[in-house]
Amino acid sequence: MLQTIRNAWKIADLRKKLLFTFAILLLYRLGNVIPVPFVNTETMTQVFEDPSVSNSILGLFNMMSGSAFSRATLFALSIQPYINASIIIQLLTIAIPSLERLSKEGGEEGKKKIEKITRYATVALGLLTGWAYWMMLKNYNIEWGGSLLVDTGFVPALTVILSFTAGSSLVMWLGEQITDRGIGNGISMILFANIVSRLPQMVISMADGLINRTASYWYVALIAVISMIALIVFIVFITNSERRIPVSYAKRVVGRKVYGGQNTFLPIKVNMSGVLPIIFAQSVASLPATIAMFAGKATNDNPWYKYAWSNTSVVYLVFYFVLIIAFSYFYATIQYNPVEVSNNLRKNGGFIPGYRPGRPTSDFIARVINKVTLFGAIFLGVVAILPLLLGMINSDFASMAIGGTSVIIVVAVALETVQAIEAQMMMRHYKGFLE
Repeated sequence: MLQTIRNAWKIADLRKKLLFTFAILLLYRLGNVIPVPFVNTETMTQVFEDPSVSNSILGLFNMMSGSAFSRATLFALSIQPYINASIIIQLLTIAIPSLERLSKEGGEEGKKKIEKITRYATVALGLLTGWAYWMMLKNYNIEWGGSLLVDTGFVPALTVILSFTAGSSLVMWLGEQITDRGIGNGISMILFANIVSRLPQMVISMADGLINRTASYWYVALIAVISMIALIVFIVFITNSERRIPVSYAKRVVGRKVYGGQNTFLPIKVNMSGVLPIIFAQSVASLPATIAMFAGKATNDNPWYKYAWSNTSVVYLVFYFVLIIAFSYFYATIQYNPVEVSNNLRKNGGFIPGYRPGRPTSDFIARVINKVTLFGAIFLGVVAILPLLLGMINSDFASMAIGGTSVIIVVAVALETVQAIEAQMMMRHYKGFLE
């Protein structure tokens, strides 16, 4: 990765893209420390120091926002409204025929209209989530004797809600700028920056635990470090793995030249959807806990929350695992159309050995995609669930339970970014060669 970035830095155009991306991420991190008015950030930090809060779904939100959620800053909602809006619009695109035609037949103009609708949905969800955050603040304000909020009137409430909504809209715009003018993967890069920004705090916390806690913590910390290294290696291996379907092209004579006759393959990535199924599954699986949290019911005294909605409950783990598999198939369906692939092979004189062109070829490709997607989905589910299970077995793994998914996101985004940079370097290499 470092070698790829070093080579890209030597190209003037890519250097500008890298600098632009770093500048946007710097602006985003600055926005993460700007507190909204009427909130006592010191008390808010103390609220999140409580293990019952930090190890709950609130800790997950805090991790995804780069600790902005626990400080009630301008970007406290981070990219969650945009992610949820994207899920809703993509599901509606399948359910509503007019949106489906717009996405498939509208071309570039249709794509822009879908993006515009997603932006409006993001603002609407930002308002709704900002109001829910305000209700959470009011609930904790009562528990902490009124020391969390300076004022609970209408004007402070409106100011806080609009500040959170504006912050989520600005984060969406920053992500789009990275995608359009930076190195790409804007939303993923923001997630990457959020998670990496928490690494120094995690290292300091582990070092403090090693110094001040019992000898058993050394054993737990050693297992955590070894497991994390093995997890990273496993994620890299699966992410780069692919199923190659052999393809042969028949010879064609055009004039005096002979075309085709070579053998190649059709690559199908094992983890073709990347980290998106996990991000979307987290957003959906956390909805019941979010509603309970904003209603003031997210406590262990509430049996529904403790045994069904909490991220340490068996029901949540099963629901989370099933959602990861469902979203993996959803994205595989969007990315690969076996009928379209089969038709393209037939038009170009290609065929899969042992299968006739047309329906038999498309059915074979569909079977292969389903099998590969199932393996990749189970891989994502196991990697996401395993740290949570360890956290349930031993409380010392609680921080790892929240950080397990973050490892997947960091590794996947790093690999995708390297691939995007290498693709742009290759394009510029060929362009210079042809010129």
